[in-house]
Amino acid sequence: MKNLWNDKDATSFQAKDGELGLRVYTSRLLGENERLVLVGGGNTSVKLTEKNILGEEAELLYVKGSGWDLSDIEAPGFAGVRMDHCLRLLELPELSDASMVNELKLHCTLHSAPTPSVETLLHACLPFKYVDHTHADAVVTLTNLSDGESRVREIYGDRVLYVPYVMPGYELAKYCSDLWKRDGRDDLLGMVLLNHGIFSWGKDARESYERMISLVSLAEEYLTTKGHERFSSPVPETVPFIESTNDPVELATIRKEMSDAAGFPLLLRSNLSNRALEYARHPEFPKAHQRGTATPDHVIRVKRSPLIGRDVKAYADNYREAFQRNATQTPGGKTLEMLDPAPRLVLDPRLGLLAAGRRPGECRAAEAIALHTFDIVESSETLGGYEPVGELDLFNMEYWELEQAKLRKQGTPAPFAGEVALVTGSASGIGKACASALRTRGAAVTGLDLTEDQSTPDFLSLVTDVTDPSAVKDALARTAYAFGGLDILVLNAGLFPPPKPLAELDDELWKRTFSINLDANQLLLRLAYPLLRQAPNGGRVLIVGSKNVPAPGPGAAAYSASKAALTQLARVAALEWAPDNIRINVLHPNSVFDTNLWSPEILANRAAAYGLTVEQYKRRNLLKTEVTSRDVAEAAAELCGPRFAKTTGAQLPIDGGEERVI
Repeated sequence: MKNLWNDKDATSFQAKDGELGLRVYTSRLLGENERLVLVGGGNTSVKLTEKNILGEEAELLYVKGSGWDLSDIEAPGFAGVRMDHCLRLLELPELSDASMVNELKLHCTLHSAPTPSVETLLHACLPFKYVDHTHADAVVTLTNLSDGESRVREIYGDRVLYVPYVMPGYELAKYCSDLWKRDGRDDLLGMVLLNHGIFSWGKDARESYERMISLVSLAEEYLTTKGHERFSSPVPETVPFIESTNDPVELATIRKEMSDAAGFPLLLRSNLSNRALEYARHPEFPKAHQRGTATPDHVIRVKRSPLIGRDVKAYADNYREAFQRNATQTPGGKTLEMLDPAPRLVLDPRLGLLAAGRRPGECRAAEAIALHTFDIVESSETLGGYEPVGELDLFNMEYWELEQAKLRKQGTPAPFAGEVALVTGSASGIGKACASALRTRGAAVTGLDLTEDQSTPDFLSLVTDVTDPSAVKDALARTAYAFGGLDILVLNAGLFPPPKPLAELDDELWKRTFSINLDANQLLLRLAYPLLRQAPNGGRVLIVGSKNVPAPGPGAAAYSASKAALTQLARVAALEWAPDNIRINVLHPNSVFDTNLWSPEILANRAAAYGLTVEQYKRRNLLKTEVTSRDVAEAAAELCGPRFAKTTGAQLPIDGGEERVI
């Protein structure tokens, strides 16, 4: 475990926010190392004395707030809680976790502070200025062994305290508070929580951080002597797409089954790396993985276990049975509502690792947890057996009111959350606006164009010639492996050739216009059809036509005819694909000038030809309004959304009112 402390960086953070700035700095050092902290895990704190508005000095505990990630936390990510109240709460014989959180919120110094960590009281009971907590892979590996406590005692001796697994929250804080009063010593370096993680502390930020690095390094060195060197190196980067003989429809099919089990669409991220395939094909490791998560808080993101193979129904049935088995044992006889029973991880010998979620970030988080768990399970199994906490403990964590409250804070999912769209001609104009409108509504989007755009977790940019069958097949496969399938297809890419009278139109221009405006779209429709059939909420196709279909103009024979043929193709597809619950609708925009087709010079020339100013020319319609790419995109997104769930085969003008169309 490498010590990343840098005096210059530390000074910079301290100059900005004082001792809280140093807390920010070392928190980030911890959060940037996935071997220590994963996807929002871990927490840190610092105790500071400050004057309140009355000029009275008060000791405050600045602790990581819920919803913040240590890797990029800022000073506002720490909630300042009054220490005296924290310590008084620990004197109570019992306290519900919900009441604990309420008390902590009420005793923050700022109303805008985030909700303090559920482990705030544990930080408070430790009499050290800086306290760090991580779920280090090496430590978790050792504490998930049947003889885990003896292993860590062999490593650390009397330099740390040892805590059996206790449910996080007030119960764990109370246990640790009593433990410290009984066995605490100033010379202790930290505390190991079995099946959970590790704490370190110190008089300053550097000491606490370096103790964490030192303690985890000792665990890594122990594992290295046992032949497990991987914990001293980074987890291999994920590989979102690898050339494969697997049929993308297989992914779309299992995604639909998982979505049906969940009751809402799920994205599905594929990892076909050698690491994932070797693990999925191992005769023992996947079965061991089914015993539970490496640390209990992971259950919120990946459920208790992965699906081994592809029998989603059996997994869902087993989940329901486990719920019924454990729900009767909840404290106080609470009535619980079952969460969805769909898996979040799949291990399959041919498909490798699949990670599911409603958002791309959830998929990536589940994938990261899986990859780290691979290492933990492998090492644990060869050291004597992987033994995480039991089914009931994981159930209590999954249905813990505080963890579920975090999920509820995410709010109502966006209309297209968990859905996948593909947009052609996505680098500019209407296509770019369509991609943006769909992403704003929660969709993961693949954009195809001849120029590359910037890819993000929810946007996959692919340089693709849509007239090339092999390139289109590759783009659809990459979409399936990145996001799991296809729900929405927006056919926007097109060619508007320079105006030419029909008598002067050459064969090459005619063929090229039809190749892009008609043939390429027919190809995409045909190749996308098997994926659209597996869309959990039904497939949707939106075709960007043209005003020239109902009202052609002179000099645009190739464009008008190709768009008319495309519209007719859409009508046939609507007739044929309705039994597969696929909707096809067409938009006919006109005079959309904020695209690459219209330069300022062309606009000025066209306006002059009509004896109008440029602004008058842009509004040359019945409503005297300008039609923008965004206007078209918003209409496209709505046609693909729930408000038009019972509409197919429609043609909608979006032109501000055109006399010849009307």
